[in-house]
Amino acid sequence: MNEHETKPSEHHHQAPVTEHQVDEKSQGKQWYQKWWGIVLAILFFPVFGIWYIWAKSNWKTPLKILVTAVCGIIIISWLVQIQPTTKTNTSNQNQPTPATTNSTTSESAPTTASADSKPSVPAEYTSALYQATSYANDQHMSKQSVYDQLVSQYGEKFSVAAAQYAIDNVKADWNANALFTAKSYQTNQHMSPAAIHDQLTSQYGEKFTQAEADFAIQHLND
Repeated sequence: MNEHETKPSEHHHQAPVTEHQVDEKSQGKQWYQKWWGIVLAILFFPVFGIWYIWAKSNWKTPLKILVTAVCGIIIISWLVQIQPTTKTNTSNQNQPTPATTNSTTSESAPTTASADSKPSVPAEYTSALYQATSYANDQHMSKQSVYDQLVSQYGEKFSVAAAQYAIDNVKADWNANALFTAKSYQTNQHMSPAAIHDQLTSQYGEKFTQAEADFAIQHLND
């Protein structure tokens, strides 16, 4: 054989892959084997996506690490959003219901307090009571004499209402006043019991009642 003769090549040349063949090969893959399926799995199921890209995909390691980091960020953001919502719902459930009964009671309290409190007494009434106490206990006058002195135009000139308030509220022992006046007539003017009795009940004298004058005469010599 001639040394210059060339031997047939032992290697068979492969036919170039056409775009049509590439499309047929890619169409034969399942959705989760395609790149867009992996991206969807990562977005909606991050944990599954992390497992899949490391176990089943042919991606390079740097790309796997990058995608894993993105999945981790997505998972953390979900947890952060869920936790405040859970805390808010729990705190709303634990908040006490506004005490409607207490507010109603507190609103009605001023009305009760005002009903229980005594109405204010006019200044004229208190002044009349002060004067009545002085006439009754210091000068031992009868109730009628005190009243007349309070309303007299030549005396204290209080109104009828103020004088009546004073007589109704004055603290005095009218029997004791009659007895004190009777003994004064007996000691200082040496009057008889009958004359003293008349002086005690006279409308021009002391104006004690018949019962008060009788008490004074009965105890005149005690």
